[in-house]
Amino acid sequence: MKLLKQIFVTFYRIWFYIIIALATILLFPFLLISILKYSWYPFFFKVARTWSAFIIFGIGCYPIIKREVAYEKGKSYMFVANHTSMLDIMLMFYSTKNPFVFVGKKELAKIPLFGYIYKRTCILVDRGNTKSRVEAFRRAEIRLNEGLSVCIFPEGGVPDDLSVLLDEFKDGAFRLAIDHQIPVAPMTFHDNKKRFPYSFFIGGPGKMRVKVHKLIPTENLTLENRKELKKETRGVILEELQKPTV
Repeated sequence: MKLLKQIFVTFYRIWFYIIIALATILLFPFLLISILKYSWYPFFFKVARTWSAFIIFGIGCYPIIKREVAYEKGKSYMFVANHTSMLDIMLMFYSTKNPFVFVGKKELAKIPLFGYIYKRTCILVDRGNTKSRVEAFRRAEIRLNEGLSVCIFPEGGVPDDLSVLLDEFKDGAFRLAIDHQIPVAPMTFHDNKKRFPYSFFIGGPGKMRVKVHKLIPTENLTLENRKELKKETRGVILEELQKPTV
């Protein structure tokens, strides 16, 4: 039985990459056009949401989104969520219509086709390089000043230990939110670790539950408050992750 499960998961993971390739190839003309001009990013974002939906449903998953808040059109937010899977990128696109820019690791830029689009539209960061982190912070500020939102997974990466429910948060997202006086918009992704974790022989189709939490305001906060803001945000997501499965 264990062998059959491992064979199924292997084919499932291969199918995942086939679906990504198909979605990218089919939408590549639209993706390419959308990145020709810097100001066309909102159009790219709409295409990226279609790309994400194609992948999510193509691998047999179905999102279930519960919202405590509706985001205002044209307003900037700092989107944050727990990070456990490559599917987090697709699910974040799928879960909101407000155009945002990802701050993500530069290694993904090496993936054929996807990597080309990724490095043209995301803010790449080498988390082990101080200069790269500073430059990423500067570019994120530019995007926020243009009226876009920003998405950062504040754990700074996926924990190697799958037993870790939620790793400690880094400061960057909360510094930016306070600097620009924009609300933090936390989300909890319940099932992505089950659907497609970084451990090879685990995964499979099914539901992908998302909890869109109430906004955490930053008005009148200063950088001295960033650790309290970080702690509050992590507490919201951790509490949701610890709820019994229904």
